Amino acid sequence: MANRWGLRGQSTLTLLLACLLALIPALLIGWQAIDDVRHHFATRYAEQYTLLHMQKILAPVSRELALARRFADSVVTQEWLATPDDVQRRDRFFREAEGFREQFSGGAYFVVADATGNYYYNDDDSSPSRRPRYRLSLDDPEDAWYFSTMDSSATYNINVNIDGKLGLAKVWINVKVQEDGRRLGMAGGGLDLSRFLDDFLRDNAAGLTPMIIDSRGAIQAHPDRQRLAFNSGAQTRLAGDTPRLQSLLGDAAQRERLEDAMLDARRRPGEVHSLEATLEGQPRLLSVGYIPELQWLFVSALDLKSAPVFEGRWFWPLVVALTLVLAIVMAGFAYGTERLILGPIRRLQHSARAIADGHYGSHLPTERDDEIGELSRAFAHMAGQIERHTQELEEQVRHRTRELEATNAEMVTARRQVDASLEYASIIQRAILPSRQLDMHLAGHQAVLWRPRDQVGGDFYVFRATETGYLMGVIDCAGHGVPGSLMTMLARAIIDNAILHVGAHDPAAILNETDRQNRATLNRETLPSSIATNMDVGLVWVGHGADVLTFAGAKMSLYASDGERLEVQPGGKRALGQKRSMTHENHRLPLRQGWTYSLCSDGFLDQAGGEHGFGFGNRRFEAMLLRHADAPLDDQVAAFEAELDAYRGEHPQRDDITLLCFRFDRPPKAASRDARLPLPT
Repeated sequence: MANRWGLRGQSTLTLLLACLLALIPALLIGWQAIDDVRHHFATRYAEQYTLLHMQKILAPVSRELALARRFADSVVTQEWLATPDDVQRRDRFFREAEGFREQFSGGAYFVVADATGNYYYNDDDSSPSRRPRYRLSLDDPEDAWYFSTMDSSATYNINVNIDGKLGLAKVWINVKVQEDGRRLGMAGGGLDLSRFLDDFLRDNAAGLTPMIIDSRGAIQAHPDRQRLAFNSGAQTRLAGDTPRLQSLLGDAAQRERLEDAMLDARRRPGEVHSLEATLEGQPRLLSVGYIPELQWLFVSALDLKSAPVFEGRWFWPLVVALTLVLAIVMAGFAYGTERLILGPIRRLQHSARAIADGHYGSHLPTERDDEIGELSRAFAHMAGQIERHTQELEEQVRHRTRELEATNAEMVTARRQVDASLEYASIIQRAILPSRQLDMHLAGHQAVLWRPRDQVGGDFYVFRATETGYLMGVIDCAGHGVPGSLMTMLARAIIDNAILHVGAHDPAAILNETDRQNRATLNRETLPSSIATNMDVGLVWVGHGADVLTFAGAKMSLYASDGERLEVQPGGKRALGQKRSMTHENHRLPLRQGWTYSLCSDGFLDQAGGEHGFGFGNRRFEAMLLRHADAPLDDQVAAFEAELDAYRGEHPQRDDITLLCFRFDRPPKAASRDARLPLPT
């Protein structure tokens, strides 16, 4: 009886142990899965909450902003502020202003006459007055909001502030009043701060804290009024103790991630970006969205602890249910083991004992016609076959393994040699790029995107600083990879020699001399027809203190834009080294302050992408330059690369890509020998 129950007990115990061992990782995985699901739904909930409140805030504040703009753009307002001493225009203005006051949801309006500095204000809580409440002064720190707003490039701003002279705390909507570029003053309305916070930020959402910040992180609206950064929306300089959301985070890394999320939200309005951070010492999930119409960022802080993983009301019933299921499985397994395994094995054991008693006709019980008998016969035959085949296969495997090891060693050696050669070639090619010289002489005024298709390529850029100015340009040699990189070395030597002959101040003469030396060095009549030696080149000369630049190009154009206009100066129609040569000429163009100038190889324009695999194209490229022209140069290049990668998608890079951008905020000066060029952006 002990032997009969021995295997059954051991198998049942083994199954129980296996179930328990499997249950431990299953519980851990389940716990993690539940936490991930909770985190997922919490993130979606915070994002939807952020989007909902963004729309909730946008509609009424946009209405107030639109009404304030109509008020500021009114002909009556502009006429009176242009001549504030005209009594008739003054009376007509206050009659119309009363109508605007009734339309403002805050029931208040204000107007500032720039000529006199007088500040007028009327609301529902005070008797209408046509006399100024006070006069603004440059020397009064409380009036800095007005002068900083008028000096900024924005036409309006939304500022949360306490007017100490009026004793009012409001969300002020400030709109400039201008006529043909002439500043006349400011007009707008105000929303009661307490009502604004009650309507949009104080709700009963468990574990959620909504807030509004500006692009610098200054807190414009918060359920706790002590957190507000008053007067930060007027673009005044933030004091060290001004409440900013970044100052509430745990460490510098979290602040950097928040800055990145704020930047991504401003770049892609309508999307919500989430990150986990420690807010005032407590773990929070921050969701950031941007309201471009108001230039505000909406941030919701979610306490993940408000959604527990387990709740007692269903946890213990689940444990009891799992225990019952495990007991039923154990009982079923014991019964099945007896009926399906132990009984046949005992009968097979009797047959094995018969063989042990001297009946050698069969080593296994083969007299049965059921699965046990078939298994016995098949097993005996299979054992013999497997033994023979195993010996043959082992011999073949040993032979093939030796061959593969030898082949693999050869391939690894060859690959290592190729990689080392390419890496060395890349180091040599990068050494001819004047990136260090550009940083030394034009720090902050240039940016370069250089991305060869392979580890080395056929594109490079040049820069030469002289006592009288700067020469910079982009060269696109025929081919890419190793052949293209060899062409760049030869082209660099030819261009340097041409500059020595004709000087750096004459781009056209450099192109013509380079073309001549290229043809003399690479005689097309002695080269195979399949080898191309032509080069696309664009060169620009900028003299110290000059207000013009000199450009010459060979199948490469110069682009210039200020964000509103785009000008394109095409280069010559033929590349250097083509079968038919041409004489290149200089083009003198105005060097406008604040404009971005760009030279680009055709690898950018020809990059395949999009739904149909078409090239990026000139039209899309010019629209991209116009869209980002007023951004910092490094941000422009980063945006260009991001747009190109987004357009390229899964398509491979077709050609080498080089893009050189430069911009001056004042005419360039010569740099000292030991210092970089002091040109502020």
